[in-house]
Amino acid sequence: MLVLTRKRGQTIRINNDIEIYVSSIDGDSVKLGISAPADVTIMRKELLEEVQASNIEANTGGHKDLSLIKKIKKY
Repeated sequence: MLVLTRKRGQTIRINNDIEIYVSSIDGDSVKLGISAPADVTIMRKELLEEVQASNIEANTGGHKDLSLIKKIKKY
């Protein structure tokens, strides 16, 4: 893992087509702006986990059997 320190107004570049901009910092909260090509999916981790859990539930018919859930490919 790479850890970088940035100040408000500074950016981070990933490859030549993704830019992360530090918009503001307020206490423990940091606002980031992300510029990326339209084909790049950007999603908060907690939302992605929620979608994955919902997909598993839909694929299992709502079953809570962990052995069955482990057999299902995560999306």
